[in-house]
Amino acid sequence: MAFARSRQAFAIAGVLGLALSATACGTGNDKKSDSAGGSAECAAYEKYGDNDGKKVTIYSSIRDVEADRLAESWKQFEDCTGIEIDHEGSGEFEAQLPVRVDGGNAPDLAFIPQPGLLKRFVDSGKLKPTSADTKKMAEENYPADWLKYSTVNGQFYGAPLGSNVKSFVWYSPKTFKEKGWTVPTTWDELIKLSDQIAAAGTKPWCAGIESGEGTGWPATDWVEDLMLRTQTPEVYDQWVSHGIPFNDPKVAEALDRAGTILKNEKYVNGGFGGVKSIATTSFQEAGVPVTTGKCALHRQASFYANQWPKGTKVAEDGDVFAFYFPAIDASKGKPVLGGGEFVAAFADRPEIQAVQTYLASGEYANSRAKIGDWVSANNKLDLANVANPVDKLSVQILQDKSTVFRFDGSDLMPAAVGAGTFWKGMVAWINGKDTKTVLDGIEGSWK
Repeated sequence: MAFARSRQAFAIAGVLGLALSATACGTGNDKKSDSAGGSAECAAYEKYGDNDGKKVTIYSSIRDVEADRLAESWKQFEDCTGIEIDHEGSGEFEAQLPVRVDGGNAPDLAFIPQPGLLKRFVDSGKLKPTSADTKKMAEENYPADWLKYSTVNGQFYGAPLGSNVKSFVWYSPKTFKEKGWTVPTTWDELIKLSDQIAAAGTKPWCAGIESGEGTGWPATDWVEDLMLRTQTPEVYDQWVSHGIPFNDPKVAEALDRAGTILKNEKYVNGGFGGVKSIATTSFQEAGVPVTTGKCALHRQASFYANQWPKGTKVAEDGDVFAFYFPAIDASKGKPVLGGGEFVAAFADRPEIQAVQTYLASGEYANSRAKIGDWVSANNKLDLANVANPVDKLSVQILQDKSTVFRFDGSDLMPAAVGAGTFWKGMVAWINGKDTKTVLDGIEGSWK
């Protein structure tokens, strides 16, 4: 998902880079002479080999402005290696990728956000393990927790790419200052603030889980965040791997805790209606009432920075900002829920492996970050290249060795559950079904 920020500084650098690339990196022969002459622009890319005239196709869910930024981020790599990267983004990515793969029309690479879907392709023998170079690059640049999500049966199938932090609550610093409200740092303070706002006649929370074919996913994030706050990380891992049943009392506790906010008519749904309006409010629009004073709090990921109305200043002293979704039990530390994509290969030609390795590098992470509005867990990412303050906060959290990070649970589960009965179950729950019935139904679907 994209963020809208200025690219002026990078654009100037890009023009200079392209001008140099046109003379220094234009052809295979040029690159060979550059190596002898020591081209500064292309020196960092020599390790990826000379693949002049080769083409690599990539399929992902990344579209529009963010797709343009992807193309910009690897332009110099293309110019210096001779590899043409043909990227296609689709809003139906999750549904269409299996169709393409099963139909013998797989892309060379795909940016897969669901480890559960990645495993499906491994199990069917469709994915290729990475090269040793890609594995080495990934191990140097990413925490071990991230690498395990794309490791199946001891084989490594793709490094992470972009990331997001989901454990955020968005608010208006201006409104908080005017009302004398304080950013809560504990769960009890969060509930006390919610009660205070409700008593003053404003619905404190706004929420929306409508997302086309993906309707329901924002509510699964609430459950996952609260599983991490009411249980240990180990119990969370058991839950997403079906080590404990989906209708275990521990899961019911987390869902009921989410219900103290999401199913509380005194708390929701500011700017839209009552509890049931959450099911029909699009996730893109759900937080907008924060900017008009119709609600005060909206729990959503770092990528929501791109959803605010044009001209909204995202900053600690701006129109909107975000704070960490508070822990419930301080003894459990500060757990963080997040997500991201993994660069997986359906073929293993040398040029494909070169692109896969480059995308795991520090050079790529910083190239993309300089363009704006992007987060990665790559430890070579320089914070100075991250302009958006929420993105900067996210990168700091991801790079903090004390962070207890866990990947989005529904993305880890088998797709039929995580992106199927879990999503649908949350819609039914918002619409009035009780916790037990919903969890029993999801448990019954897990095979």
